[in-house]
Amino acid sequence: MIGRQVRTQALDRPAPARIPRHVAIIMDGNGRWALRRGLPRLAGHRAGTENIRRVIECFARHGVKYLTLYAFSTENWSRPEEEVQGLMEILKEVLGREVENLHRQGARLLHIGNLDVLSPDLQEAVRHAIELTKDNDRITVAVAFNYGGRAEIIEAVRRMIADRVRPEEVTEELFASYLQTAGLPDPDLIIRTAGEQRLSNFLIWQAAYAEYYFTPVLWPDFDEAEIARALEAYAGRERRFGGLVPR
Repeated sequence: MIGRQVRTQALDRPAPARIPRHVAIIMDGNGRWALRRGLPRLAGHRAGTENIRRVIECFARHGVKYLTLYAFSTENWSRPEEEVQGLMEILKEVLGREVENLHRQGARLLHIGNLDVLSPDLQEAVRHAIELTKDNDRITVAVAFNYGGRAEIIEAVRRMIADRVRPEEVTEELFASYLQTAGLPDPDLIIRTAGEQRLSNFLIWQAAYAEYYFTPVLWPDFDEAEIARALEAYAGRERRFGGLVPR
């Protein structure tokens, strides 16, 4: 028992110098979590949403400064209408219930994706959350809702063309400034829950040199111990960015 406690404490405290600055998470497995319990899929989405608050607080305690959460992709509109509408209602409820708490915890909230297709009251709730928390600096939480990596890249190209950017002026830095994540560092660590091992159109440009951590744990069960395992795995990686490790 003592050994297990020591191990848990070690997982909870990765070396501070090796903590990723930016963690991005593909939150997968809500539906499967519900089905395994004989519950409707929306019950799984509610459980997953309840977990977001705990996950944000845990990463903030570890010293992660940026957290991006993949909440709803552009492809998710193809799901049954009842599920999509339920997800919209859950988002509205969460914004109404959690924003003040996150604000008190020092979280700055951002949105990446397309807001235009959301209902006016939901758009207003998102904008209110962003405005309320804009000066917080403990942790920045970017919620990717109605987001797709390819759509983001295409939109960036269109904006560059509209701005009459000449071909010889195009650099990686300039292109990144046209992305919706402009101002955010690229993710150091991307986590996907529920056992799948793919990006699913998430941060395609930004993830070029990210480390990956895949876990079979379903998103509603993704807890502090699993976060510690992910951070420990990251701490053991050698990030060479295409170069060689000095000897």
